[in-house]
Amino acid sequence: MKEYKYKINGNEYKVAVGDIQDNIAQIQVNGAQYEVELEDMPKVSKVVKRTPVETSAPAAAPQPAKKQVAAGAGDYVIESPLPGTIKEIYVKEGQQVKASDVVCILEAMKMGNEIHAGKDGVVKSINVAKEDSVLEGTTIMVIG
Repeated sequence: MKEYKYKINGNEYKVAVGDIQDNIAQIQVNGAQYEVELEDMPKVSKVVKRTPVETSAPAAAPQPAKKQVAAGAGDYVIESPLPGTIKEIYVKEGQQVKASDVVCILEAMKMGNEIHAGKDGVVKSINVAKEDSVLEGTTIMVIG
């Protein structure tokens, strides 16, 4: 059971969330048991990827999504280690990188996580843009 403490209009509430089956959650508020019906949440079907846009230039017309380069033999694929939002991208396609170079920042749970190249090579493709939401395992970049 997960427990939370809330302060609403100066009143403190101790809330414990128990089992959730179907759309019914077992909730305890200050010791009193409740069955709470949860609202159906829409399911996310896929992550939309955008083409990176330079932030220093004025906003340009939307560009068609660029063709993603498939990883070949010997290529290193950088995947998101956890779900989050891409906050910064420090490299460009064709740029030479070292394994220890930070290629982007992934924000997850309000913390910035440095994503390293992981292999010496050349950035073959960048599959995300700044402010993209990514799921765990999403391909961020390919290093050749």
